[in-house]
Amino acid sequence: MADRTISEYESALRPRDGDAARDVSGIGFKKSPAHLQALERVRTWTRERFKLADDVPILVAEVACGLPGCPPLESVVVFWIGETRHHFKFFKPVHEVVFDDFPPAWLRSALAVPDGFECDCC
Repeated sequence: MADRTISEYESALRPRDGDAARDVSGIGFKKSPAHLQALERVRTWTRERFKLADDVPILVAEVACGLPGCPPLESVVVFWIGETRHHFKFFKPVHEVVFDDFPPAWLRSALAVPDGFECDCC
């Protein structure tokens, strides 16, 4: 899995056939230096907290949530160890995330997504 490129992970996030009802017209990527620094900071902290090797791919994204009771922006973190995807989210924009918000390191195995499990959360 570590041999995949970032563009392969980005393509996995794009709408698939059958997702036409989802409005993606407003989706874009923030590229301000402050936003990019916040994404990199969360990526670095993820690697540090879970003691991930340098070649472990980590995806950090800020997503809008339109569900009732959801904060307007959430920060999603996904990483792969071998073929196993792990994920978690922060219920705040990425620039507000601090190191103490991260799950404890001992929880890493609980963040793994079981084979064949599909979720809409991240």
